Amino acid sequence: MDALDFQLVLLRRMADFQPHLVEDALRTLGVGRDRMRDANRHWQAMAHARRGPGPLTRYRSALGRPESTTRRRVGDLVVEAHSWALPLWRDLCFEVMTAPDGTVWNEELVRAPGGRAAVPRTVEDVTPWSCTIAEVARAFPPVRPMEGSAPSRSRLAFEAPTAAGGTGHVVAEFTWGLVQRLVT
Repeated sequence: MDALDFQLVLLRRMADFQPHLVEDALRTLGVGRDRMRDANRHWQAMAHARRGPGPLTRYRSALGRPESTTRRRVGDLVVEAHSWALPLWRDLCFEVMTAPDGTVWNEELVRAPGGRAAVPRTVEDVTPWSCTIAEVARAFPPVRPMEGSAPSRSRLAFEAPTAAGGTGHVVAEFTWGLVQRLVT
C-alpha cells in the first residue's frame, strides 16, 4: 500500500455520499473503481488482522514518515499530531492524533498549514468537500457532535444563517473529517 492507495481508501468511504466527486477524483488520479475497491480491501484486511500492525504503523507504512509531528494540548491531555500531505487534496493534510501511550485518538483530513481555510458564513457555503469538521465548528458555534454511521464518519448539528436571511437547523455529515452533505 502506498499514498495513492491510501487516498483511494479515503475516497471509498466518501463514495457513499458523493459518487460524482469520487469519480472525478479517480479520473484525476488516473485509476478506476476496481483499484479503489482493491485498496480498500487491503486496508481493511490490515486493520482487522489479528497480528497486523497498529494504527499509527499502518499509516506510516502507507504514507511514510509524517511530514510533521507536533505536540498539542487538548484539555488536560497532551497529544501528538502526525500529518501527511495528500496530492488529491492540496489544501488539506491527513492528521493522526495519538495519546501519550501511543493510542490513536483521532484520524481525519484537516486544513494544511498555509492552506486556504474555508470560512463558511451561511448554510449554503457548506458544500461537499468544501470544509473540514473544525472549520464548520468554528464558523457556527455552538455545535453538537453526533455519532457517525461508521468509524470514519461523524456528524455535527448546528444552526446557521441562510442566504435568504433566516436560520437553518442542519446536521453536517463528514467522512474522514471532510464535509459530505447537509441534512436539514
